[in-house]
Amino acid sequence: MNPKLNVIDIVVSDIQAAIAFYARLGVEFKVDETYPDHAGCDLPNGLHLMLDTEKFRGGTLRDGWRRPTGDPRTYLAFECADPAAVDAKYAELTGAGHTGAQEPWDAFWGMRYAVVLDPDGNGVDLYCPLAAG
Repeated sequence: MNPKLNVIDIVVSDIQAAIAFYARLGVEFKVDETYPDHAGCDLPNGLHLMLDTEKFRGGTLRDGWRRPTGDPRTYLAFECADPAAVDAKYAELTGAGHTGAQEPWDAFWGMRYAVVLDPDGNGVDLYCPLAAG
């Protein structure tokens, strides 16, 4: 039997900044009362999303955790209701000081698309299908 993917863990430097960022996307994390450097939330279809600070995650690995360098290697993608919602959410996040990596555009694959970076530089895609025609 193959293992079941049911948890995604994002390593962050500032857990409160990450919680505030993802709250703007409708993701509500709860900080663990026993381990304040760890937070989680349940998503649809049995998926669990976690935030762990660099300090917490480093303490769980034999050789510690080291911040990767370069561009994001992983992106979380959030589907929006329509193109105007993609534009509005991008404007909200960048207006709040988060880095825009790609302004909204009509992608050649038939979607309105934009990319923002979370406080730790992880990629967050905002998208919706464009009307056929």
